Amino acid sequence: MGHREDLLEGAKRCLLEKGFARTTARDIVKESGTNLASIGYHYGSKDALLAQAYVSLVEGMGDAFEGDGSVVRDTEPGSVERFQGVWANIIGTMREPGSLWRLSMEVLVMGDRMPEVRDHLARAQREAGRGLVPSLMGGREEDVSDETADTVGLFYVTLMTGLIAQWTFDPKSAPEAEQLAEGLRRVVEAVNRS
Repeated sequence: MGHREDLLEGAKRCLLEKGFARTTARDIVKESGTNLASIGYHYGSKDALLAQAYVSLVEGMGDAFEGDGSVVRDTEPGSVERFQGVWANIIGTMREPGSLWRLSMEVLVMGDRMPEVRDHLARAQREAGRGLVPSLMGGREEDVSDETADTVGLFYVTLMTGLIAQWTFDPKSAPEAEQLAEGLRRVVEAVNRS
């Protein structure tokens, strides 16, 4: 690995251990075995590096959303059963000690104080939605149109953001996948009646 990759991996470890606000450039250098000048050279700033590390961590969670793959194999794309199964897997990742999603809340709250990070993560949000669509609706990520990413994908990202907030704030009262699926059923029934 070169300095760029070492920095990224070191930044990921720092984020998971210390969070965004408490991680310093020196922490990253110590963790990565590189030097301070490497951060500026490869990423422009410590915050830009941390934003990239955060996005990389989130992208690495995609496989966990499908669990062992049985939800995707055994349920109809776009069905309430698939919806419930995928969200059960996502919620499972929120239960894990040291969950990445707690870091997500820190990043969301800090966004207005770090416009460079906010802008980077805003661009990544569309791609996050693009990545969620195949898990829930079937198909391949590369085939998800921009229009679908900007509607269905962002709907799922909004649901995910709300879940992260609820699971971070009060895991005891946060919804389970069964509740989300029942809520979806009721919304669809109401829409079909009108």
